[in-house]
Amino acid sequence: MTDVILETKRLTKEFKGFTAVSDVNLQVQRGHIHALIGPNGAGKTTCFNLLTKFLVPTSGQILFNGRDITSAKPAQIARQGIIRSFQISAVFPHLTVMENVRIGLQRKLGTSFHFWKSEQSLNQLNARAMELLAEVDLTSFADTVTVDLPYGRKRALEIATTLAMEPEMMLLDEPTQGMGHEDVHRVTELIKKVSAGRTILMVEHNMNVVSGICDKISVLQRGAMLAEGTYKEVSTNPKVMEAYMGSTSGELEGAHA
Repeated sequence: MTDVILETKRLTKEFKGFTAVSDVNLQVQRGHIHALIGPNGAGKTTCFNLLTKFLVPTSGQILFNGRDITSAKPAQIARQGIIRSFQISAVFPHLTVMENVRIGLQRKLGTSFHFWKSEQSLNQLNARAMELLAEVDLTSFADTVTVDLPYGRKRALEIATTLAMEPEMMLLDEPTQGMGHEDVHRVTELIKKVSAGRTILMVEHNMNVVSGICDKISVLQRGAMLAEGTYKEVSTNPKVMEAYMGSTSGELEGAHA
């Protein structure tokens, strides 16, 4: 019996007669990197918003570690260990890289709004902050003001602030979107590195990234589950190939939520 960390049962979300997510049964295995892919309008982002409780499902169930979290609030989900990264304004642009990670650590302590706490009490978080920066190869950027960071490095910082929350499961929303080849490679390697001992569910449009690091892939089309399996299984599935025919040269690439 495999160990399922996150499961949805017939998860459905309707908006005024339009069904964005329809009867989705998703099982994410503990320790896996699992990708959610699909052509434009497939419902990937809506699905993510349901899992992190930014949206309330119309029907269906969400289970995390066997517990029903369908009616839980976003903050309760985060406390249980599901942390979503790569949201807009995930970092504070005018603080240094180190200060951003420290805030992530404060959130874990439940003191996130105590910006006026004495410098001395915050300094005890510095050692852990530097460990996290080392994990994402940002040690040399510790004192850099975040707004001055290159784009790909900002994404690395967002991973560090997410790690500061000690997630059992990380949800990454299009982590390589808008990146050049070098940054894509660096962030892909980083995701692989930080996945040790954690579970990652990611929405990703870059099929090179997905094929390189994901254990399992779920394909959504028009809000419903179209196919599931390894990259090899999914990429050769006739139904999946047909679903992507409208995108770049009919191949599994360039698919956006």
